[in-house]
Amino acid sequence: MKNKLKTSLFCLLSFVLLFSLAACKDSGDDKEKALKPVRVAEVTRSIFYAPQYVALEKGFFTKEGLKVDLQTTWGGDKTMTALLSGGADVALVGSETSIYVHAQESRDPVINFAQLTQTDGTFLISRKEIKDFNWDMLKDSTFLGQRKGGMPQMVGEFVLKKHGIDPQKDLDLIQNIDFANIASAFSSGTGEFVQLFEPQASMFEKEGKGYIVASFGQESGHIPYTTFMAKQSYIKDNQDTIEKFTRAIYKAQQWVQETDSAEVAKIISPYFEDTDTSIITLAVERYKAQESFALDPILDKEEWANLQDIMKEAGEIESLIDHQTLVDTSFAEEVSK
Repeated sequence: MKNKLKTSLFCLLSFVLLFSLAACKDSGDDKEKALKPVRVAEVTRSIFYAPQYVALEKGFFTKEGLKVDLQTTWGGDKTMTALLSGGADVALVGSETSIYVHAQESRDPVINFAQLTQTDGTFLISRKEIKDFNWDMLKDSTFLGQRKGGMPQMVGEFVLKKHGIDPQKDLDLIQNIDFANIASAFSSGTGEFVQLFEPQASMFEKEGKGYIVASFGQESGHIPYTTFMAKQSYIKDNQDTIEKFTRAIYKAQQWVQETDSAEVAKIISPYFEDTDTSIITLAVERYKAQESFALDPILDKEEWANLQDIMKEAGEIESLIDHQTLVDTSFAEEVSK
């Protein structure tokens, strides 16, 4: 009799346990299903975008009821193609791409709604160590630049001209190498100077392959270098989603600003598995020191004007576009209150 009772109790407890586990699983699945999916295409994987990875790792998007699927599309043209073709809902890319789309008289323009970075993120690297650098040292040198028409190259040329250097006449400018291969080309011996993002800049210094002698971000001032944007139709149909997305980014921007660089590096390290945490920390510290990470997602009129001045100087645009035409600050202003 006792054995039968034990067996019955065991069966009952097993049933209750299985039911509870199933209920928990269903509850978790339900929560997952309740999240609004948002597909984000980032132009490259970069420590420059630290607040975005913080928003993912700290669960800021999830707390807003969003499930963000991040894909790296490697290049402004590919990123914009993904957005325009419906392969992505939101793009993280340079604001200049929205101007290029506008120039093609798109019926569904791309609108900038949240700014992530507010300076150029590249550094000038010299093959040889220079203790007292001045920009005249670039004259008659071989300079390994970035892709024509992209923000890194336009800012690079803008800064060179600011220091009295004509990129086309005063140096041997190389800009026909694909973005992903620029660092390896310099490492293989091409060029005396190169324009690079972090963490490659710090890695080269650590390995003795190059030395940081100047910052293009400090030289060019505040511009909407990288922003989140979406097609006007998507924003119109998903205003609540855009506001929640922007709020999560703003929380991450605040967190990065208030948190020690080493802790930021630790949080974003899963996105840079092949990079030593000490290098990530150094890169984050450099970007924070020169205020590359935007403190809020508002893309203001002055930054928009600076961007177009740089583009006009590079010969990429002829006429200026009003701030309100391609920028919607309503979501950023709302979450920043």
